[in-house]
Amino acid sequence: MKKLIFTGILAIAGLATTANAQIQKGNWMVGSSLLSSNFGLNTGGGYSIGIQPKGAYFIEDNLAVGGYVDLGISKVTNGSPTEFTYGVGGLGRYYLSPNEKGVDNLLNHGRWFFEGNVGIGGRNVENGNSTTGLDFGVGPGYSYFITPNIGLEGLVKYRGQSGFGNEGLNSNITFNVGFSIFLPGSKAKDIANDVR
Repeated sequence: MKKLIFTGILAIAGLATTANAQIQKGNWMVGSSLLSSNFGLNTGGGYSIGIQPKGAYFIEDNLAVGGYVDLGISKVTNGSPTEFTYGVGGLGRYYLSPNEKGVDNLLNHGRWFFEGNVGIGGRNVENGNSTTGLDFGVGPGYSYFITPNIGLEGLVKYRGQSGFGNEGLNSNITFNVGFSIFLPGSKAKDIANDVR
Protein backbone atom coordinates (compact mmCIF):
# COMPACT_ATOMS: atom_id res chain seq x y z
CA MET A 1 0.00 0.00 0.00
CA LYS A 2 2.84 2.42 0.86
CA LYS A 3 4.45 1.68 -2.51
CA LEU A 4 1.18 2.50 -4.32
CA ILE A 5 0.76 5.81 -2.45
CA PHE A 6 4.40 6.77 -3.13
CA THR A 7 3.97 5.98 -6.85
CA GLY A 8 0.81 8.15 -6.95
CA ILE A 9 2.62 11.08 -5.32
CA LEU A 10 5.50 10.79 -7.82
CA ALA A 11 3.05 10.70 -10.73
CA ILE A 12 1.26 13.87 -9.52
CA ALA A 13 4.60 15.64 -8.98
CA GLY A 14 5.68 14.61 -12.49
CA LEU A 15 2.51 16.06 -14.02
CA ALA A 16 2.99 19.35 -12.17
CA THR A 17 6.60 19.54 -13.38
CA THR A 18 5.71 18.84 -17.02
CA ALA A 19 2.99 21.50 -16.92
CA ASN A 20 5.77 24.12 -16.64
CA ALA A 21 8.43 22.27 -18.65
CA GLN A 22 6.99 23.11 -22.07
CA ILE A 23 7.67 26.86 -21.75
CA GLN A 24 11.24 26.62 -20.48
CA LYS A 25 14.34 28.11 -22.07
CA GLY A 26 15.61 26.04 -25.00
CA ASN A 27 12.24 24.58 -26.03
CA TRP A 28 10.40 25.18 -29.31
CA MET A 29 6.77 26.07 -29.97
CA VAL A 30 5.09 25.39 -33.33
CA GLY A 31 1.42 25.87 -34.04
CA SER A 32 -1.22 27.75 -35.91
CA SER A 33 -4.34 29.84 -35.55
CA LEU A 34 -7.05 28.14 -37.59
CA LEU A 35 -10.29 30.11 -37.20
CA SER A 36 -10.82 33.79 -36.68
CA SER A 37 -13.77 36.13 -36.08
CA ASN A 38 -13.29 39.73 -37.14
CA PHE A 39 -14.85 42.63 -35.24
CA GLY A 40 -14.01 45.47 -37.65
CA LEU A 41 -13.16 48.86 -36.22
CA ASN A 42 -13.21 50.64 -39.59
CA THR A 43 -15.55 48.58 -41.74
CA GLY A 44 -17.86 46.46 -39.61
CA GLY A 45 -17.72 42.87 -38.43
CA GLY A 46 -17.38 39.75 -40.51
CA TYR A 47 -15.84 36.35 -40.66
CA SER A 48 -12.41 35.14 -41.49
CA ILE A 49 -11.07 31.73 -42.33
CA GLY A 50 -7.34 31.47 -42.37
CA ILE A 51 -4.25 29.73 -41.26
CA GLN A 52 -1.40 31.41 -39.43
CA PRO A 53 1.48 28.97 -38.93
CA LYS A 54 3.95 30.16 -36.33
CA GLY A 55 7.13 28.92 -34.76
CA ALA A 56 9.08 30.30 -31.81
CA TYR A 57 12.09 29.46 -29.65
CA PHE A 58 12.10 30.06 -25.88
CA ILE A 59 15.05 32.39 -25.27
CA GLU A 60 14.15 32.52 -21.57
CA ASP A 61 11.63 30.70 -19.41
CA ASN A 62 8.14 31.95 -20.42
CA LEU A 63 9.51 34.12 -23.30
CA ALA A 64 9.53 32.94 -26.93
CA VAL A 65 10.46 34.75 -30.15
CA GLY A 66 9.95 33.55 -33.69
CA GLY A 67 8.04 34.13 -36.89
CA TYR A 68 4.66 33.68 -38.56
CA VAL A 69 3.03 33.40 -41.98
CA ASP A 70 -0.54 34.60 -42.46
CA LEU A 71 -2.87 33.38 -45.23
CA GLY A 72 -6.62 33.88 -45.16
CA ILE A 73 -9.87 34.87 -46.75
CA SER A 74 -12.43 37.17 -45.15
CA LYS A 75 -15.84 38.67 -45.81
CA VAL A 76 -17.26 41.77 -44.13
CA THR A 77 -20.98 41.66 -43.30
CA ASN A 78 -21.86 45.04 -44.88
CA GLY A 79 -21.84 43.59 -48.41
CA SER A 80 -18.21 44.39 -49.22
CA PRO A 81 -16.38 42.01 -51.57
CA THR A 82 -14.34 39.09 -50.37
CA GLU A 83 -10.69 39.78 -49.60
CA PHE A 84 -7.57 37.64 -49.47
CA THR A 85 -5.05 38.47 -46.72
CA TYR A 86 -1.38 37.58 -46.47
CA GLY A 87 1.59 38.42 -44.29
CA VAL A 88 4.94 37.36 -42.90
CA GLY A 89 6.88 38.66 -39.92
CA GLY A 90 8.25 38.21 -36.42
CA LEU A 91 6.38 37.50 -33.22
CA GLY A 92 7.00 37.42 -29.50
CA ARG A 93 5.04 35.64 -26.79
CA TYR A 94 5.27 35.94 -23.01
CA TYR A 95 3.56 33.42 -20.72
CA LEU A 96 2.47 34.61 -17.28
CA SER A 97 3.55 32.45 -14.36
CA PRO A 98 0.82 31.38 -11.92
CA ASN A 99 2.81 32.88 -9.04
CA GLU A 100 3.18 36.33 -10.67
CA LYS A 101 1.33 39.09 -8.85
CA GLY A 102 -2.22 39.52 -10.11
CA VAL A 103 -2.27 36.28 -12.11
CA ASP A 104 -5.02 33.85 -11.19
CA ASN A 105 -4.47 30.43 -12.75
CA LEU A 106 -8.11 29.58 -13.50
CA LEU A 107 -7.31 26.11 -14.74
CA ASN A 108 -4.43 23.98 -13.48
CA HIS A 109 -3.54 22.89 -17.01
CA GLY A 110 -3.34 26.28 -18.70
CA ARG A 111 -1.41 29.52 -18.98
CA TRP A 112 -2.29 33.10 -19.89
CA PHE A 113 0.02 34.78 -22.40
CA PHE A 114 0.52 38.00 -24.38
CA GLU A 115 1.47 37.89 -28.05
CA GLY A 116 2.70 40.63 -30.33
CA ASN A 117 3.73 40.61 -33.98
CA VAL A 118 5.11 42.94 -36.62
CA GLY A 119 5.84 42.31 -40.29
CA ILE A 120 4.78 42.94 -43.87
CA GLY A 121 1.23 42.10 -44.86
CA GLY A 122 -1.49 43.02 -47.24
CA ARG A 123 -4.88 42.32 -48.67
CA ASN A 124 -6.26 41.84 -52.14
CA VAL A 125 -9.87 42.90 -52.41
CA GLU A 126 -12.08 41.27 -55.02
CA ASN A 127 -12.85 43.94 -57.68
CA GLY A 128 -11.31 46.66 -55.55
CA ASN A 129 -8.23 48.26 -54.05
CA SER A 130 -5.38 46.14 -52.78
CA THR A 131 -2.67 47.20 -50.40
CA THR A 132 0.56 46.02 -48.84
CA GLY A 133 2.00 47.58 -45.72
CA LEU A 134 3.15 47.28 -42.15
CA ASP A 135 1.23 44.48 -40.42
CA PHE A 136 1.12 44.51 -36.60
CA GLY A 137 -0.90 43.09 -33.73
CA VAL A 138 -1.01 42.57 -29.98
CA GLY A 139 -3.30 40.80 -27.54
CA PRO A 140 -3.86 38.38 -24.68
CA GLY A 141 -4.55 34.69 -24.99
CA TYR A 142 -4.99 31.49 -23.03
CA SER A 143 -3.44 28.12 -23.75
CA TYR A 144 -5.09 25.02 -22.26
CA PHE A 145 -2.72 22.02 -22.28
CA ILE A 146 -4.67 18.91 -23.26
CA THR A 147 -1.38 16.98 -22.95
CA PRO A 148 1.92 18.19 -21.49
CA ASN A 149 3.08 19.15 -25.02
CA ILE A 150 -0.11 20.21 -26.85
CA GLY A 151 -2.10 23.34 -26.07
CA LEU A 152 -5.46 24.52 -27.42
CA GLU A 153 -5.48 28.30 -27.64
CA GLY A 154 -7.82 31.26 -27.74
CA LEU A 155 -6.38 34.68 -28.60
CA VAL A 156 -8.03 38.12 -28.72
CA LYS A 157 -5.89 40.42 -30.81
CA TYR A 158 -5.89 43.99 -32.06
CA ARG A 159 -4.60 43.81 -35.64
CA GLY A 160 -3.61 46.77 -37.76
CA GLN A 161 -2.24 47.36 -41.19
CA SER A 162 -0.78 50.64 -42.35
CA GLY A 163 -0.70 50.74 -46.15
CA PHE A 164 2.41 51.90 -47.97
CA GLY A 165 0.33 53.23 -50.87
CA ASN A 166 -2.85 55.26 -50.99
CA GLU A 167 -4.60 53.46 -48.11
CA GLY A 168 -4.20 54.50 -44.48
CA LEU A 169 -4.62 52.50 -41.30
CA ASN A 170 -6.98 49.53 -41.43
CA SER A 171 -7.61 47.88 -38.06
CA ASN A 172 -9.80 45.28 -36.39
CA ILE A 173 -10.11 43.08 -33.34
CA THR A 174 -10.00 39.36 -33.92
CA PHE A 175 -10.75 36.28 -31.86
CA ASN A 176 -8.55 33.38 -32.97
CA VAL A 177 -8.71 29.68 -32.11
CA GLY A 178 -5.75 27.40 -32.70
CA PHE A 179 -3.19 25.07 -31.19
CA SER A 180 0.50 24.89 -30.26
CA ILE A 181 2.87 21.95 -29.94
CA PHE A 182 5.79 22.34 -27.55
CA LEU A 183 8.96 20.48 -28.47
CA PRO A 184 11.70 19.98 -25.90
CA GLY A 185 15.13 21.45 -26.59
CA SER A 186 18.44 19.81 -25.75
CA LYS A 187 18.26 20.97 -22.12
CA ALA A 188 14.92 19.22 -21.64
CA LYS A 189 16.28 16.07 -23.31
CA ASP A 190 19.27 16.08 -20.92
CA ILE A 191 16.94 16.36 -17.92
CA ALA A 192 14.83 13.48 -19.23
CA ASN A 193 17.97 11.33 -19.68
CA ASP A 194 19.13 12.13 -16.11
CA VAL A 195 15.76 11.02 -14.70
CA ARG A 196 16.05 7.64 -16.39
